[in-house]
Amino acid sequence: MGEYILSCSSTADLRQEHLEKRDIHYICFHFELAGKQYMDDLGKSISLAEFYESMAQGADTKTSQINVEEYEQYFEGFLKEGKDILHLTLSSGISGTVNSALIAKDTLQEKYPDRRIYVVDSLAASSGYGLLMDKLADLRDGGMDVRQLYHWAEDNKLKLQHWFFTSDLTYLIRGGRVSKAAGIVGSVLSICPLLNVDYMGRLINRAKVRTKRKVIQATVEKMKEHAQDGADYSGKCYISQSACMEDAIAVAEMVESAFPKLQGKVEINDIGTTIGSHTGPGTVALFFWGDERVD
Repeated sequence: MGEYILSCSSTADLRQEHLEKRDIHYICFHFELAGKQYMDDLGKSISLAEFYESMAQGADTKTSQINVEEYEQYFEGFLKEGKDILHLTLSSGISGTVNSALIAKDTLQEKYPDRRIYVVDSLAASSGYGLLMDKLADLRDGGMDVRQLYHWAEDNKLKLQHWFFTSDLTYLIRGGRVSKAAGIVGSVLSICPLLNVDYMGRLINRAKVRTKRKVIQATVEKMKEHAQDGADYSGKCYISQSACMEDAIAVAEMVESAFPKLQGKVEINDIGTTIGSHTGPGTVALFFWGDERVD
């Protein structure tokens, strides 16, 4: 598979060893924690445990996207090796980084006219983005060329379902997704919002569920409702979590019980520092292949 490389960003929230095993390359976002700058490099610069503990203690976080110059430098390394590129970006509903990637692509296509760079807005995030990348690696390994893979990604990316909940409203309030007044009431009543990623790649609050136990059940019910082939779903399922592994395991066990034909065990990943800066600790997200997102 030396003719082209498959690429994403660190916000696909897959482990380093997973990316290396699947031969998926990545470029890092950036974040700031308590005034100090870091690379979102899969927990190398700062452990995710330390990151979420700092957030829980009140440390401020900020994120910054990959800029044009960084994309140019990153892409050019592969082009110099004579390889084409298929790069998927974090959803444009969350970040504007796709625009930087497209500008870099246009600049480099003039410099390397014999090479091809394909950029896809994944309309996905966290390990949902990662599950999409994993499927593309399967298709690449099965012999699909870069142009075919590009079209497959564009045609199928909205079939990747994202459903998630949080047991801590602090960061949804801070990000403006929940009003301060509603957040106070929600905290008193143990409200856990159930959210998903819509057809435009945006995070949408879909329901207010009282108690964590019930929102875990509601999340798995969404998989029953939307998964390809229903209870006969035979694809992979990923979960990502932010400092709440017990909740993630509870979701995984329910999924494995409800979907006996799953391809392997549910894979649990960590929500990385870029996405985690906005969700905070206490978030569990469930990803699977399902019907196409239309709203």
